[in-house]
Amino acid sequence: MFTGLIQSLAEVIAIVPEGPGVRLVVRDSQLAASAKLGDSIAINGCCLTVVKIHDADLAFQAGSETLSRTNLGQLNAGSRVNLEPSLKVGDQLGGHYVTGHIDGLGTIASRQDDADWSTFHIRGPAALTRQMASKGSVAVDGVSLTLVEVTSDTFSVALIPHTLAVTTLGTRKVGDTVNIETDVLAKYVERQLLSADGR
Repeated sequence: MFTGLIQSLAEVIAIVPEGPGVRLVVRDSQLAASAKLGDSIAINGCCLTVVKIHDADLAFQAGSETLSRTNLGQLNAGSRVNLEPSLKVGDQLGGHYVTGHIDGLGTIASRQDDADWSTFHIRGPAALTRQMASKGSVAVDGVSLTLVEVTSDTFSVALIPHTLAVTTLGTRKVGDTVNIETDVLAKYVERQLLSADGR
């Protein structure tokens, strides 16, 4: 479980083909110093397991399913990624509950910049926007954000200067692909409503 509060904007050092997937190596000295083998860390919101630690580098394995269903398959050496270690019992919850299981991909349809602030409109699957509501929560590339407007196939989020400075969202542009995870509570509500309708 995660909170959607990014702790590090890290660099991808290497992507090594490995079986049907890849070994993803990310450099972050602070996280590497505290991490243990088997820890869960969200990379752009996608929960992966630490399989090796060497000095400041953390290695993860991502299978073909993960690569095809998230934007991790578009990473290259030198790419920047959002990192968040998993929530520990007793930690402060400042964002919202994020599982690290990506629901789908969205595309940035527009970006309006106003000085150091930005508003993104993101196009995504209707199955996901049905689970969104204005003033609700969504995770975009692992970042906990508040929804501004929601339509049948788009949603908007307003980004403060701090978020733009310390996450990958600051460099995102129109046409870029982002990972989307809807609020876990919305999933349960939708499931109950569908069950009530006999579906």
